[in-house]
Amino acid sequence: MDLVSLFDDVKRMNKRQFLYQLLSFGMIVSSALMIWKGLMVVTGSESPIVVVLSGSMEPAFHRGDLLFLTNYPEEPVRVGEIVVFKVEGRDIPIVHQKNGTIKFLTKGDNNSVDDRGLYAPGQLWLTKRDVVGRARGFLPYVGMVTILMNEYPKFKYAVLACLGFYVLIHRE
Repeated sequence: MDLVSLFDDVKRMNKRQFLYQLLSFGMIVSSALMIWKGLMVVTGSESPIVVVLSGSMEPAFHRGDLLFLTNYPEEPVRVGEIVVFKVEGRDIPIVHQKNGTIKFLTKGDNNSVDDRGLYAPGQLWLTKRDVVGRARGFLPYVGMVTILMNEYPKFKYAVLACLGFYVLIHRE
């Protein structure tokens, strides 16, 4: 099927079919959001799935690995555990290993120094409230699509446009 015939299909749709397709698209988006919120409740983590963005945790995790997190309040964070933390003033959570006790310090396995340079200005230690979750499992390299979309915004918009267009013209 070529691009011209796809546009012809859209032109042949009446208003009711087009609105039905638009509603279907909205339901897909809202279902994805409900699944995400459900995962947040079940795992106790504000971000139950994260992508490793750097090589700082190699050889345990590589860039592009997808991590599954939990953050139950009754479970203490233990030394050696892989934690994802969020620092005030930074939007992206960081995946590293815990090195201390009540107030703790993190360090990437592949880094030569601790993470104090990543913390908020004046912050020397992390506390339990800084933890987004603990790594419980992973899928290798599945998150590379996310990295590609962030590094190449035009690629992201092209993929989203294709998906949106497909949903609007697909009649089943």
